[in-house]
Amino acid sequence: MPRSRQPRPQATLASIAAELKISRTTVSNAYNRPDQLSAELREQILEVAKRRGYAGPDPMARSLRTRRAGAVGVLLTEALSYSFRDPAAMSFLSGLSESCEAAGEGLLLIPAGPDRDEEEAAQVVHGAAVDGFVVYSVPSDDPYLAAVLERNLPLVVCDQPRGIASAPLVGIDDRGAMRGLAEHLIGLGHHRIGVLCMRLGRDRRDGVVDTARFESDRFHVQHERILGVQEALRTAGIDPASLTVVERYAHTAEDGASGAAQALAADPAITALMCTTDVLALGALAWARSAGLEVPGQLSITGFDGIGEALREGVTTVRQPQEEKGRRTGALLMAAPSHSGVATVETLPTELLIGQTTGVHDETSIYAE
Repeated sequence: MPRSRQPRPQATLASIAAELKISRTTVSNAYNRPDQLSAELREQILEVAKRRGYAGPDPMARSLRTRRAGAVGVLLTEALSYSFRDPAAMSFLSGLSESCEAAGEGLLLIPAGPDRDEEEAAQVVHGAAVDGFVVYSVPSDDPYLAAVLERNLPLVVCDQPRGIASAPLVGIDDRGAMRGLAEHLIGLGHHRIGVLCMRLGRDRRDGVVDTARFESDRFHVQHERILGVQEALRTAGIDPASLTVVERYAHTAEDGASGAAQALAADPAITALMCTTDVLALGALAWARSAGLEVPGQLSITGFDGIGEALREGVTTVRQPQEEKGRRTGALLMAAPSHSGVATVETLPTELLIGQTTGVHDETSIYAE
């Protein structure tokens, strides 16, 4: 019976070094610090490694030795698929990836959906091999956030939560931007305004919101945008209590459509509907058209974010610099020497874009008071 061939021992950094009669450090430098070797020597090392089936130093061993993972953890407030579907989130991640790429860092996305529990959050976050964290628009009571803080790694927040000690924050003036949008509508004669917003709590709710719920600041961004509308109404001498606020747990155009229908059913006197995102506004616009309402003749609709589709549809909106948010967040994280950095706040500018979905309030509207 022919003797079976013994498998060749797996090549290692040490075996490559022994074959070439050079140090293990020299072999390692061929992969990690090529500038330390002559082109001829590096080519010789890589050729032998290729012949022996050696792919290079073990990245796990390298990370243990250098105490660096080469990746940034991005804590998201939604399911992972949201990052590849939501236009604003995609723009933010695009900008963030630019900063990380320039620093030689990768990205590890950590979805922190509202349905996750504390134990699961701790396991996921504590097991993430990262050098620091970016917290992107996460509510203050999210269990993933608590787990991130326990890691005591460099941390930068974008949008929310506010007030984390020693964590730099990049954001916009959400209240001021929404106030300016509301002032535009009031200037057009709209006194009966509704707001359609993203979720205000981690629990699943869809419907008209009472005062206690939208005054909670756990979801800081939505809270501030509603307060901006209230401030504009109050300044104009309009009772803020007249404001109808409808919440949607999910963030889709379909939810914008159903939310708009619910807002107008709750208060048929509404002549302007302010959506806290463009995605919701696009859904509201589709609903209005399907219901036979003229926009802006019978109903004015506004959005927020300045995404491409909303601009193409002519939605009156606030454009915020999502990509620049990502770039600045990444740059601050790359510059952070430790978790004990200075809790600076960078407020980026926004721009009010007057489109074709807002107009002068027509007293003959079927929604006129």
